[in-house]
Amino acid sequence: MRQLIHANRFFLLLLLSFGLFRTAIADWNPIPSGSMRPTILEGDVVLVNRLAYNVKLPLTDVVLARTGEPRRGDVVTFSSPLDGTRLIKRVVALPGDTVAMHHSVLVVNGQPATYADAQTVLEPLEGGALLHATRLTETLPGTPTRRVQQLDGVAARRDFDPVQVPADSYLVLGDNRDNSADSRYIGFIPRHLLIGQAHRVLVSADIQGNWLPRFDRFGAAL
Repeated sequence: MRQLIHANRFFLLLLLSFGLFRTAIADWNPIPSGSMRPTILEGDVVLVNRLAYNVKLPLTDVVLARTGEPRRGDVVTFSSPLDGTRLIKRVVALPGDTVAMHHSVLVVNGQPATYADAQTVLEPLEGGALLHATRLTETLPGTPTRRVQQLDGVAARRDFDPVQVPADSYLVLGDNRDNSADSRYIGFIPRHLLIGQAHRVLVSADIQGNWLPRFDRFGAAL
């Protein structure tokens, strides 16, 4: 065994360095679900900057240092506070913010979002079914605009009373508002569970269809 390790020491060192790079500096996440449609599609692989907010002890959630602050509108990856599953959502409210939702209208610190540029599309669901959806441009003061969508005929949590985001926690939502296991269901996200910020799509393939590459999405910013 010792001879085997010695003979392959450079390869093993490369593997170790690669593993540390992925767990501490940058990572890539395949997207299996449609909770962030239309921004991120099933079959996208997104680049994640693990140093955007924290330096962590590799393979743990132990924060060694803070490197930046999440902003409203950031797309983040994090470990679910319920079961540790890695999820990707958008930050919509910061520590101290008061946030509510009324009939699918997001309200942050008393300011309701505005919605425009409505577009009706057919959205694929698991099992191959298609459902009508409405895509809208959502705008909140001081936050970058984004495209969100609402699904017709789906039971979803479109209303909640005002809540204040605790210290060192965040409220996150999926852009696919009626098909997303986000803070409406799993609660606030503590800062130490943040993994990193997703910046852009690295590569993409149509995993719900013919598995062909979607070259138009390669390198797309989020």
